[in-house]
Amino acid sequence: MTTTNGYEQSDREERIGIVNLDELESRAEKIIPKGGFGYIAGGSEDEWTLRRNREAFNDVEILPRMLEGITKPSTATSLLGIDITTPIIMAPAAAQGLAHSRGEMATAEGFATAGTIMCQSTYGTTTIRQTAEAGKGAPWFFQLYMSNDWDFNHALIDEAKDNGAKAIILTVDSTQGGYREADIVNHFQFPLPMANLEQFSTRGSKGKGIAEIYAAAKQDITVSDLERIEEYSGLPVIVKGIEDPDDANLAIAAGAAAVWVSNHGGRQLNGGPAAFDVLPAVAEAVNGRVPVIFDSGIRRGSHVFKAIASGADVVALARPIIYGLALEGALGVRSVIEHLTHEFAIAMQLAGTRTVEDVKRATLIRRGSN
Repeated sequence: MTTTNGYEQSDREERIGIVNLDELESRAEKIIPKGGFGYIAGGSEDEWTLRRNREAFNDVEILPRMLEGITKPSTATSLLGIDITTPIIMAPAAAQGLAHSRGEMATAEGFATAGTIMCQSTYGTTTIRQTAEAGKGAPWFFQLYMSNDWDFNHALIDEAKDNGAKAIILTVDSTQGGYREADIVNHFQFPLPMANLEQFSTRGSKGKGIAEIYAAAKQDITVSDLERIEEYSGLPVIVKGIEDPDDANLAIAAGAAAVWVSNHGGRQLNGGPAAFDVLPAVAEAVNGRVPVIFDSGIRRGSHVFKAIASGADVVALARPIIYGLALEGALGVRSVIEHLTHEFAIAMQLAGTRTVEDVKRATLIRRGSN
């Protein structure tokens, strides 16, 4: 263990044995300190939407096709012109140093060796440069949490571009933090500095609570902000946190290069729908104009299959990745990606699909539909 500001961080670095992604949570809880674990695992209010994210996948069934002569289906695909080995990417997650002493650097290393895309957060515990260097040239995206200070926004974007970011993720569903009771019960204050905030401002975030950090962020995000980021960065801008088809259309009209369907893993608006329940309508509105990324509730290869068959081009996840990080560092991150990809490949073959494009054409049966 490494101790920083009194907070104990895992130093583990070895491959882990995985039966399924669900069991990682209880294993990680034994390693991550209580306040840090509550922040990572928790949802908002009574966590109804958090639970619903998972349950929604059980309302849809995969109709398998036989006699297709399929062996060794290919999980390879691409996103924004980037070839990846699996349709599974990282959902940006803050403060990964809560789980492991190497934090985002170990996550970037794990994604690079797995051959897919890392997404790093403004609120990381390692800097943009440190995280990018750990990925050794592998493709990565930068998630921008906007500030009211445009000099700060520009500095972050410049740093991301200078270190090879392939896209900017604009998260639009977090203008205010959800009411997260675990953080209140645990009196959770970030014990570790948020490296990017510390680097670009005179005040670091050490000792701040979640509400204080969100209070310093821009809360009145509009399409003009998206347009400004796209113009300034010259990079593809992905709009994350879309659940309504009309919002998808607004984002695309303003220049979004991709739409990310998500309810922030049930951490923001409790009582909203499962992200999977709104995915088909958003994908229909997008109608192939830009890629659709999906997260919230993915834990099984069959979930990956159902999301892609419902209109997603790729899926993302964060909590299981963070648990793998805590348990075994970069190798644990890679193990989580490879395990979920393995489950997905099994579902592909048993459903009669040879490629990710075939999965997009698969038939799903939705309970209650004719």
